[in-house]
Amino acid sequence: MKLHSIVVVSLHSPKERIWGELLEMNTAGVTVRGIDLNSFDDFIRQVRDPEGDLVGLPTVFFPMTRVERIALDEPQGSIPSLAEMFQEKVGQSLLEYLARFA
Repeated sequence: MKLHSIVVVSLHSPKERIWGELLEMNTAGVTVRGIDLNSFDDFIRQVRDPEGDLVGLPTVFFPMTRVERIALDEPQGSIPSLAEMFQEKVGQSLLEYLARFA
């Protein structure tokens, strides 16, 4: 997996799934700029609100002892990836959007 890929990180203890940009991965753990997958729709609503503030994503480190798996955010047949859904609804890619906060 390459840095800056859009990924879904599955964690345990507690069970969570994080969607976002992979910033670093090593034996100690994984650093992601992302959100809990359950907040995906709310995040898109906030991004699309023309009167709201710009909303970024937090940068979070997860120790490897919590990481169950890391999957690339890819389309599955006719089902679009989350990144494709974001781009369709917002009008720009997630990485383009996040570049505003760099």
